[in-house]
Amino acid sequence: MGDASRPEHPDPSMVDPRVMDPAGELIAHGELSEEDLDGAVAVLEALGRWRRAERRMSEASRLYMNLGETDMRAIRLAVASQRSGELTTPRRLAEHLGISMPSVTKLLDRLAQGGHIRRAPHPLDRRSTTVEVTEETQRAARESVGRNHAERLRVAAELSGDERQTVIRFLNALAATEPRQG
Repeated sequence: MGDASRPEHPDPSMVDPRVMDPAGELIAHGELSEEDLDGAVAVLEALGRWRRAERRMSEASRLYMNLGETDMRAIRLAVASQRSGELTTPRRLAEHLGISMPSVTKLLDRLAQGGHIRRAPHPLDRRSTTVEVTEETQRAARESVGRNHAERLRVAAELSGDERQTVIRFLNALAATEPRQG
C-alpha cells in the first residue's frame, strides 16, 4: 500500500517530470531530491483530483438545474448580487461573463423562458433593466451548488491559519504561472 497522499494507480503520472521529461529538458529534476520530486508530484496529482472532482460537481449542478456553464455563472452572479442588495444589469453580466451584449440578451431570453430569471425596470436608469433570479432557481442553486460549496468551506475552515496562508500562497503562485496574453 502506498502513501495516502499519492494513491497507487497503474498509469504513469502525467505530471511527473521523470515520466514526461525524462531528459530534464524543461525541468531540471536532477537538482531535486527524490523525496522533493515525489512530494511535488503528489501535490500536482492532488490538484488534478480536485479539478476533476470540481468539474464533476459543476456538471452535476448544471444538469440538476438544466443550465449551461455560462448560464450558471450568470445565475451565481445574480444570486450573489441580490443577496448583497446590488443590482444585476445586462451590462454587468456581459462584463462578468466576458461576452457581448447581444449574447447576454440571448442568454437572458433563454433564462427567462426557462423560468430562472425575471427582468425588471432599472430603478434609476429607465433605459436599462435589472435581472432577478426566481425563488425556485435560487432554491435549486442552494440545493446543488450551495451544499457543495458549504462542504468545501468546511474543509478549508478546518485548516489552521498558517496552513491556509500556505495554500493561498501556493495557489496564487500557481495562478501566476499562467502565460500572459498578447
